[in-house]
Amino acid sequence: MKSFLFIVGAVLCTVINAGAQGCVAIRSIGGFGIMEHSETPDTVAKKWFFNANNRYFHSFRHFVGENEQKQRVAQGTEVINHAYTLDLALTRILSNRWSLSMDVPIVSNTRSSLYEHGGKERHTTSSFGIGDIRFTGYYWMLDPVKNTRFNVQLGLGLKLATGDYQYDGRFYTNTPGVTVIGPVDQSIQLGDGGTGITTEINTFYNLNKTISLYGNFYYLINPREQNGVSTARGGTASASSVAYTSDVMSVPDQWMLRAGANFQVKRLTFSAGYRKECLPVHDLIGGSGGFRRPGYIVSIEPGITYSFNKFNLYAYVPVAVTRNRTQSVPDIIKTQMTGVYSQGDAAFADYAANVGISFRF
Repeated sequence: MKSFLFIVGAVLCTVINAGAQGCVAIRSIGGFGIMEHSETPDTVAKKWFFNANNRYFHSFRHFVGENEQKQRVAQGTEVINHAYTLDLALTRILSNRWSLSMDVPIVSNTRSSLYEHGGKERHTTSSFGIGDIRFTGYYWMLDPVKNTRFNVQLGLGLKLATGDYQYDGRFYTNTPGVTVIGPVDQSIQLGDGGTGITTEINTFYNLNKTISLYGNFYYLINPREQNGVSTARGGTASASSVAYTSDVMSVPDQWMLRAGANFQVKRLTFSAGYRKECLPVHDLIGGSGGFRRPGYIVSIEPGITYSFNKFNLYAYVPVAVTRNRTQSVPDIIKTQMTGVYSQGDAAFADYAANVGISFRF
């Protein structure tokens, strides 16, 4: 692995994307990161990287805490999300240690449900457009030319509120033939409405020419507490939702942790790892009120990469083993005000598919 080592990063959620895999609205965070190890500083300084990552998931399994609400599927009342993100990332290698990257997500989501449309018939809302664009600077702690066995890369970036966080859809009501226009659910909004700070730590360790270890950590700090977008779907927020702060959408933090091993056989690299995506209950900076579906997904993440001279093809499929919809701040406020424990649900996917291609030029 003299020339490069692939280390997978997500991005999720999307979104983060985006969601983690479902109503937990983690935005896409740029697909996959590429760690470049150069033979000489000159060859690094002249190189650009382009990465196109396709992420898709289908969420429909509802959880409260770690308990799956299997009756939702049996009764046909489940919420079904189809989420697709194309992340286009361009990276400029400035020197043997420094690089700059820009990530532009293109998002297409659909969501079908009964409860958003009067409760009797299933209807669909959707969203399409550019998500939140991210700019990141990266720095290798050790000189990559002298340290090909082990290194740590730090990343610091800015996430802009370029994605439409007030995307409207048409909602049916209990009155036949009457519909209203209002903001679609938070899980399929194109952005979160906040300007955020992204932090990253990427590392690798080559055990030998065949086996290597990798690790990634990503955290998005969103100082803005709420984005002012109503959760009433074209209607009027109830007095109770106002009291619990769930009448407007929150602008949450999010984070991701990955660790695993790569096994290289000629041009093929097989990967196996652990992945955890989380939308926390409380943010690091600023308030945590407003509507959000906090929670996390723990996945086992197999992957495969095929390397050519200047480009690579890869596929990674994290498969969920634990899904947990945790208690939100509005849930906590409601519990305190009513004296009755409250905890909402969220829909999760069984797996997500990440397929992409990267070029060096």
